[in-house]
Amino acid sequence: MSADYGPLLDALRGVRWPARRAVAAAPSGAHRSRQRGTAGEFTEYRLYRQGDDPRALDWKLLARSDRAFVRLSDDRALLPTWIVLDGSASMDFPDGVGMSKWRMACAVAVGLAAVAHASGDPVGVLAMHADGVLRMPPRTRRGTVREIARSLDAVQAGGTSTLAATLMLIPVSARCVLVTDCLGDHEATIKNASVLAAGGAMLECVHIVAREELTLPAGIFRAQDPEDAAIWRVTSPDVQRGYASRFDAFRAQVRDQWRALGAGYTEVPTNVTPARAVRAVVAGLAL
Repeated sequence: MSADYGPLLDALRGVRWPARRAVAAAPSGAHRSRQRGTAGEFTEYRLYRQGDDPRALDWKLLARSDRAFVRLSDDRALLPTWIVLDGSASMDFPDGVGMSKWRMACAVAVGLAAVAHASGDPVGVLAMHADGVLRMPPRTRRGTVREIARSLDAVQAGGTSTLAATLMLIPVSARCVLVTDCLGDHEATIKNASVLAAGGAMLECVHIVAREELTLPAGIFRAQDPEDAAIWRVTSPDVQRGYASRFDAFRAQVRDQWRALGAGYTEVPTNVTPARAVRAVVAGLAL
């Protein structure tokens, strides 16, 4: 790997990523399950009913009250986590100077993978890019995070956005984290994300914003869409004056769209450290 993720992983030791709600029945893991049982973390008593497992009876309570109760618990389940990265051309900005959106996306993805993996959850990656799609199914085995980091390090951002189509490869039983600048096919992505949300998937959107996008530089220059060379415009004082308010409105619209789906949403500017960004995503806090 040419990227050094060691300091990032060290900074995230001990961080855990609890599911935002109970997960569907799955192999035993760290998250509260929708399935109720008699093993796991005790929550309440219920009167014994015919057919209940006698081993679940609380015999001490029976002796004290002369009534038969069983102990109910919240079972714990694994939560497969898919991290979906937008590797389109717009993510390769700025090119060669400072922290690009793609480099930040990769760092956040590796950090989130490490946190999920440390909880025992299977973690995998889908990354669409200039040469196709990188697909690594969720795994729990040792070395998974290193494999993800190495694979992402070999990916070059480019091409047009096909994030919406990539999203349909995600099962509804998973946690799906999208790391994207929300440009390109964002409206189609929202539509497909709503299908996943309706099926029960837990969605997170990590919206990567380059600090250079927040304010246009002074002067007159030609701005071209990196994914469609036919789309361009020459800036002017009028364009510059209205840019900030339009970009603010765009980011607010994106935030509201994801939250309307019940998804987590975190805007991550490229001038924060990846460790801080990961902690914000995991805790559901704004940066």
